[in-house]
Formats: sequence, C-alpha cells, structure tokens
Amino acid sequence: MRELAIKAENISKQYRLGEVGTGTLSHDLNRFWYKIRGKEDPYLKIGEANDRSAKGDSEYVWSLRDINFEITQGDAVGIIGRNGAGKSTLLKLLSKVTKPTTGSFKVNGRIASLLEVGTGFNPEMTGRENIFLNGAILGMRREEIRRKFDEIVAFSGVERYIDTPVKRYSSGMYVRLAFAVAAHLESEILIVDEVLAVGDAEFQKKCLGKMGEVSKGEGRTVLFVSHNMAAVKSLCNQGIVLDKGGVIFTGESSPAIDYYLANNMKLFDHSLEHRTDRLGSGKLKVVGIDFINEKGDVINEIISGGYLKIRLNLENNGFTNFEKLFVGIALDDNYENRVVSFLSDEMGTDFSRTKDAIELVIPNLNLRSAMYNLTIQLSNDSTKKEDFLDVIEKAAELSVLPADFWNSGKTNRGGSFALLPAHYNV
Repeated sequence: MRELAIKAENISKQYRLGEVGTGTLSHDLNRFWYKIRGKEDPYLKIGEANDRSAKGDSEYVWSLRDINFEITQGDAVGIIGRNGAGKSTLLKLLSKVTKPTTGSFKVNGRIASLLEVGTGFNPEMTGRENIFLNGAILGMRREEIRRKFDEIVAFSGVERYIDTPVKRYSSGMYVRLAFAVAAHLESEILIVDEVLAVGDAEFQKKCLGKMGEVSKGEGRTVLFVSHNMAAVKSLCNQGIVLDKGGVIFTGESSPAIDYYLANNMKLFDHSLEHRTDRLGSGKLKVVGIDFINEKGDVINEIISGGYLKIRLNLENNGFTNFEKLFVGIALDDNYENRVVSFLSDEMGTDFSRTKDAIELVIPNLNLRSAMYNLTIQLSNDSTKKEDFLDVIEKAAELSVLPADFWNSGKTNRGGSFALLPAHYNV
C-alpha cells in the first residue's frame, strides 16, 4: 500500500477585508488573551463564506473552511472549482507562502511550487543564479542542482539568455524557466497553479508532457490547478472539487470533472418567462432551458464530443396541434454565425405525445471549444412568420470545453467549428 504524501486536517483560512489582510494589532492581542486563558479564538466564530456572487455584511471572509483530504504518493491530483473557490489559497498554504488560520498539513517529502510566474525568482539575478537559488530554497544540494542544470536549461529554451538578469526576460521566457526549475528539481511533490494559462500552445503541450512524466514515470506527486478540464482529465487520476472554500467532492478525476460541470451553474437566467424580445403568438412558449449530461445532471458546460440533452420546458396557452409542431434548435457562435441546427421536420419527429417539455438528444456534440448561444423556434405546421409560436434568439448560453476528441493524446484547438470523426490513411 502506498504511503500518504499529503494529509490536510481541518484546514481553514480567514482573511479580513480592507487594507489589513489578516487582522489588526488589537485583534492579535485579543487572540493572544483568549489563548493564554485557554479559550477559543473569538474571531473563528465570525466571518462569511467567500461567495463573490452575494453581498456580505462581515469584514471577515473564510477563503477556506474545514478542509480535509488525503493524497497518496504518486497521485496526480486536479484541484478544480470556480474563481474564488479557494484553489490558489490552498496551494499557498501547502507551499507555506501563508499559514492556515486553523488546522495543519502533514507532508511527506519536499515540495516544489509554481504558483505564479517566477515565484521566488530574484529579478536582479541571472537565469543561472535563479536556478541555483530556487534549488537551495527547496533544500537541494548544489551537486543535485548542477546534475539537473542542463536539462532545466534545455527544457526552458532560454539557453542564450541564461546569464542575463531575469528582469529582462519576456513573460514567456520567465514562465518557461520557472516551470523548468520546479519540474526538474528532485522534489517529491510538485504544485502547479494555472501554468498553462501562460505561454504558447507548444509550451503548454510541453508542460503537460513533463507533468505526466513526473507523475507517471517518476512516481512523484503532482497537484495541478487548472480551468482546462481536458488537461485535468488527461493528466490527473484524482480530483478535488472546491466551492466557496469547502471541499464538495473527492475521487477519481473523471467523476470529479462531471461533478464540477454539473455544479458550475453560471448566474444565467434560464427562466425565459420575462423575455420580451421574442416573436410568435405565445400559444406555446419556452419558459426554461436545461442542458443535461448523460448522468442526468443539469450543466452549462460540456466537454467537446460529449453527450448532451437539451430540454425545453413549455408553457401551453391553448395549443393543441402537437402532431404538426415544428421545433428548431440552433447553436450560434459569439459572432452570430450559425454553427449547427436541428430541425424537427427534417428529422421526421412526431411530437403528438409531447406534454410539458421537448427534449433534443445529441449523442456526441462534435464542436470545438467555444461559447455558443442557443436559438429556439416553435412553429405551427410551417416556418412562416405568421405561424410562429415562440422564437427566441440567445435563449441560453453553453460552454464547450476542449478535449482529446480523436484519442490522439492531444487536446483539440478552440474555435467555433464542427468536428467530424475521421482519420488519415497512412
């Protein structure tokens, strides 16, 4: 049985809003007075969850609250969640950039962190000097760093500038060298926070390959924060989902991603009852739209090539001619280009048994990653304007995430285009 690499026990982090981030001198003295009397910190009883969508009343916010999890040595763990969920705070606590308000970590091994571009770099020092500085911070001996030096420089691609102060590097060069140092030095645990958001496609691919090699080939533990679900799915075997500072799911990466997508509902008004920019008689109206995955969860994001059911919730105001009902559902890109449409008359659909909802099942949504807007049309017998029942443009929004569509080990590029199953004969 493999040993634990990280164990988090009742981890919480509280911040005070305003210019002072963790409290004032009077608060610290108050905490100390309670502590020497053997009483609980009074400020642990106050504060609100870090919910950015709601206005709060307290000046204290819990960025993390009562976090518990275990990570086994050799696991690659994707930490996912919406902005403000506490992902970066958790990594900062693990990396000892800041201390938890309550709780503790048990860590078995040295940690190498890449939290931000060039974390721990001295801008006045050269690339060469910063490699040795970072290694020393991680507890590496000079001989260990020297043994890995050529690999680090080759991976980073900044060999020509290795003796130039890093303050003169471009942001791309900076992050290449920072990632190369963190990934190549011989730590047991590698922590990476959104490094793929910086750099070109070639570098992102290189980073993913190296992290896969570190985790699967070298047996090191990797913690990876990313909003790229395809990267998390291909790299990680485990997942932790955070929401408003709490852990809401732990388990294998695929179920974790599914859980995150099902719970990542944007503040998008799916109720169409109050929309006035619609055409039609209104005898049959769409009053709600749900996007549903193959597990039956309501979502608003889907991985490219995945299963999708679109449910139109109806309000019937006297319409009875369901056997002649026409339904059109289309997806447009953000430039209002029609990408794909599903027209019921062409598909030979009989709606005679429809009552309160219409469902369109798409076994594989073969679209590249982008944001798409849904347009719907309900008509009586024909598609002429005088037969419109309900027509709404931009009725809902769907996000399609990149994925390894062709099972080639490579994530497809973004862009509002269709993907078709195909292969080259070689």
